[in-house]
Amino acid sequence: MKRPTDLIHHPYQPPADFQAPQPGVFKASTVIFPDVASIAQRDWMQKTGYTYGLHGTPTTFTLEERLASLEGGTHALLVPSGLAAIAHVNLALLNQGDEVLLPDNVYGPNKALAAHELNRWGITTQHYDPMSCDDLVQRLSPRTRLVWLEAPGSVSMEFPDLLAMVGACRERGVLCALDNTWGAGLAFNAFDLLPDQPGALGVDITAHALTKYPSGGGDVLMGSIVTRRDDLAQALKLTHMRLGTGVGANDVELVLRALPSMDLRYRAQDQAARELARWCTKQAAVAQVLHPALPGAPGHDHWKRVCVSAQAPEGLAAGIFSIVLNERFTTQQVHAFCDDLQLFKLGYSWGGPISLVMTYQMAAIRRLATPHLQSGHVVRLCIGLESVEDLRADLQQSMARHLR
Repeated sequence: MKRPTDLIHHPYQPPADFQAPQPGVFKASTVIFPDVASIAQRDWMQKTGYTYGLHGTPTTFTLEERLASLEGGTHALLVPSGLAAIAHVNLALLNQGDEVLLPDNVYGPNKALAAHELNRWGITTQHYDPMSCDDLVQRLSPRTRLVWLEAPGSVSMEFPDLLAMVGACRERGVLCALDNTWGAGLAFNAFDLLPDQPGALGVDITAHALTKYPSGGGDVLMGSIVTRRDDLAQALKLTHMRLGTGVGANDVELVLRALPSMDLRYRAQDQAARELARWCTKQAAVAQVLHPALPGAPGHDHWKRVCVSAQAPEGLAAGIFSIVLNERFTTQQVHAFCDDLQLFKLGYSWGGPISLVMTYQMAAIRRLATPHLQSGHVVRLCIGLESVEDLRADLQQSMARHLR
């Protein structure tokens, strides 16, 4: 009977000085303690020890620390998706009777979460005009606990006046959280929006869908939450512990493996998207191109102020933009245009190697007026890693067939 036991309790331990380009993958629910005294001494919240798989392993701690550095924060948490990151912030920081403000162009599931779960729990919501800091300020009240920001907005791609909005929240002592998936920690530093000013002006929290650029393969669902504030980090970590929202070690491995190439992929997809967006501005079927890096796009000046610098004179932007097709086209024509694309695949998400297309009706996803947007069907294009010439030819052939 000794052999089966030795398979579990074998005395051999490999030497500890192994190093390789990729971090090791540690999978654990149970974590072994050397003695009883160490059970009380280990502090997973400060990352000085390990207690249970949900509270962190060398693999998850490594990714969290790298993400905190990427986004300019000091604390990071991993959760199962980008939406889970948004929900986690709301659950950790909002109480019954509080109010949260959302931009009207916010990521749709964030809006749905507020309308249903948060509403049932006695947390009210207001939607503000993402292009008006004055509107945001007018909606702030003593009950406002949290303001969500998106830069740019989901689908319609308006870039808000982040500096003014963050400043307004700071002046009134209201927490502000940014969905930083588009910027990915590369386009701008959300925690140092005005680094030259004393007490650098920035957001309190970022939520990031690692599903997009950090994973880069369209095959991982994961999210992160980053902050610089110790008090917020403690609240977020304790809620994390109580909810049990862990992530799988193999998924963490995939994100760690993809991180070193993220900057290269982000820049390549940015340049490809800008080239295609500029081409779209010249097409008769297109009434408006929504890309914050293009002059004349909604919020372009705000984008320049945040994303353009001496170190990045052209600025950075994610490889995603939307086009508003001429309102004369029918729904059937627009759907046929999307269906007939060969390289662009119909699908949600972005940041992976395959270019994606999706169609939207603004009236169905916006509550407030959008005078800065042309009338017509909105089609979002998420650029992958294919050749720009091939993607342009794909758009051209389908436009020629269906949008004449």
